[in-house]
Amino acid sequence: MKTYFRLLNFARPFSQYVPTYAIATLLATVFGIMNFALLVPLLNILFDQVALQEVSVMQRPEFTFSFGWAKDFFYYYFGQVIQNQGKLGALKFICLILIASVMLTNLFRYIGLRIEGVVRAKVVKNLRMQVYERLTQLQLGFFSDKRKGNIMSTLTNDVLEVENSVVSTLNVLFREPFLVIGYFGVLFYMSPRLTLFSLLVLPISGLIISSISKKLKRQSSQGQDALGSILGIIDETLGGLRVVKGFNAQPYVIDKFRESNSRYARIITSMNNKRSLASPMSEFMGVTVVAGILYYGGSLVLSGESDLEAAALIGYLILFSQVLSPVKAISNAFSNIQRGLVAGERVLALVDTQPLIRDKPDAKVLPPFSHEIEFKNVGFKYAADPILQDINLRIPKGKTIALVGPSGGGKSTLADLLPRFYDPTEGAITIDGLDLRDCSLFSIREQMGIVTQESILFNDTIFNNIAFNKTDATEAEVIAAAKIANAHEFITQSPDGYQTMIGDRGGKLSGGQRQRLSIARAILKNPPILIMDEATSALDTESEKLVQEALTNLMKNRTSIVIAHRLSTIQHADEIIVLQGGRIVERGNHQELVRQSGLYFKLTQMQTT
Repeated sequence: MKTYFRLLNFARPFSQYVPTYAIATLLATVFGIMNFALLVPLLNILFDQVALQEVSVMQRPEFTFSFGWAKDFFYYYFGQVIQNQGKLGALKFICLILIASVMLTNLFRYIGLRIEGVVRAKVVKNLRMQVYERLTQLQLGFFSDKRKGNIMSTLTNDVLEVENSVVSTLNVLFREPFLVIGYFGVLFYMSPRLTLFSLLVLPISGLIISSISKKLKRQSSQGQDALGSILGIIDETLGGLRVVKGFNAQPYVIDKFRESNSRYARIITSMNNKRSLASPMSEFMGVTVVAGILYYGGSLVLSGESDLEAAALIGYLILFSQVLSPVKAISNAFSNIQRGLVAGERVLALVDTQPLIRDKPDAKVLPPFSHEIEFKNVGFKYAADPILQDINLRIPKGKTIALVGPSGGGKSTLADLLPRFYDPTEGAITIDGLDLRDCSLFSIREQMGIVTQESILFNDTIFNNIAFNKTDATEAEVIAAAKIANAHEFITQSPDGYQTMIGDRGGKLSGGQRQRLSIARAILKNPPILIMDEATSALDTESEKLVQEALTNLMKNRTSIVIAHRLSTIQHADEIIVLQGGRIVERGNHQELVRQSGLYFKLTQMQTT
């Protein structure tokens, strides 16, 4: 139950709902029990088994917290009505009380459901919000180890499962136990002998339902994993549809999807079978108990040994049959909760995941960049694999540094260390002498602009993509940034200009247009430090020329780190760093490196031949 109550705590402040909810639930229970308790005097009147001297209480009873006081209080007024209005009047009296009792039962039940609805909405809203916030805080390495489909499943399906299977049972778990306790209290008052007999059989049903619930919880975990696999395949297929079609791989991906889909279907079918078994099993066991009580109690009545009259026995059986409904609801709720708790544990596991890259408690604000960036004996390992080793590098303000080398040499990792997407496992990175690990992430990244190899755009307007996170940007500022990035012309030719929607990941634009919007976004931010993963190799000649010109405009009067893929684009760099196997093997400007006839020279020759 620890996980259950922790999930409810997301309806902060949860405690404010408890008193009102408890009172409404208690009153709904009291009036609900009263509805059936009134059946005994009603049956007595209909069977003509009531006499004035049997029901009349001459004085109004003093209040005590007991069933006896409630009974005497009722029969005091009941006797008055019979005395003044006769049995027909008494029948009318009971019917009116019954109507009022049913109305109050449903009124307080409605109030409880209203409160439950508020709690459910708050839990889901706050839980989903915390999961999303945690995802944005986690380091990039976390997502390298996780399938996107599993993360999407947690954020969507698991959160919904928490709502459907856990929070929606709030009313059942808090209302039905009240009903069971109340019903059994009345039943014990009416006939302790019969009630003790019934309690000998009911636990058997509970043991059966408990066994089914344990199996449901185990299979629910398997089902969530299978669903995550399905979502992952869908995401990969949609993202790589061009490749799938180009390689005629539709049968391959369909078979892959069919296998995961069939596994999920088998698990869900098995779960549904077990969940469906819980309800009829509990009902069968309950009816068996009622039949046993009917036989046992009826034999006592016939033999004259019962402490109940025939009408009271029928009322007892009707009241006992009502116990089956909350017991059945509780058993169903527990079987559903098992599935929901698995989803809740997955969600909470993600919420509890602490980001490895975060601010120290006493993190400083990085002052405006004024002097130099320095890498001091920097090394980085991913798990046990060394990616970077012994990196020593100074980048004075206003200089352009290019990172080149074979694939897998550590270029992107080196650039990712500067905005603290990762932290070095050895050495330190400083800006103006301050270790970046001692500075807040916000103040570090506020001074940096990033243009990635893949243009990261959002399904929004052109204007909002350029003004990303700069909500106070004016139209004039956005247009000025677009002009510097050579994007203004194609934007004005778009159907709605700067308000044109660009589709998922900018799918309605060409590669060159997407890249120029990314550059315009960096220009608008106007950061002193730029990190650029040059992405011109896949562009046509005209687009490449426009993008390269935009990059040149962007780099003016800034400190730039450029990851170079096409070496002809970085010959103007103040210093070129050649990385191989995670180490710096050559460094210098273009002319110096060419004269050395080393790795850089070989790479340039490969690209010119």
